[in-house]
Amino acid sequence: MADSARRAADPQARLQHALDLAYRHLGRRDRTVAEVRRHLETKRIDPAEIDAAVGELSRQGYLDDARYAQRFAEDRRTLDGWGVERIERRLVDAGVDPATAAQVLDDRAAGDELEAAVEVLRRRLVAPPGDDPARERALAQLVRRGYALEVAYDAVRAFEREAATA
Repeated sequence: MADSARRAADPQARLQHALDLAYRHLGRRDRTVAEVRRHLETKRIDPAEIDAAVGELSRQGYLDDARYAQRFAEDRRTLDGWGVERIERRLVDAGVDPATAAQVLDDRAAGDELEAAVEVLRRRLVAPPGDDPARERALAQLVRRGYALEVAYDAVRAFEREAATA
């Protein structure tokens, strides 16, 4: 009997096939439940097997959207200097529940947001902005990275004050 025919006849073989595909997909990087579901759907796995595979992967600890969101937020903040708004948008796009994304980001605290924005300016600018057009460019840079306008404004001012006292 051919492998595909045996798999079609045996529910356990169909589940194992779905798990094998999911393990390979997870081997590259962490994924959300929605990403794994979409991947298995593109491989034409039956919805019942997708549900079973996702359940098994969750029980084994391979799928955890809250953990994914926490790691993603830390990496994007540390490595890319992203703000809360951009991180939240990307988490929701990846399939993380908006409430889970908001909870993870609320845990990061607003004070952390201002310090992270100032750090982006320290890395990106040689000197603080000296005139209004330069301030607007710095502000726009922070907003593009996902910082709220108020946080970006406070960060530009804090960066200017920091340079003045140094």
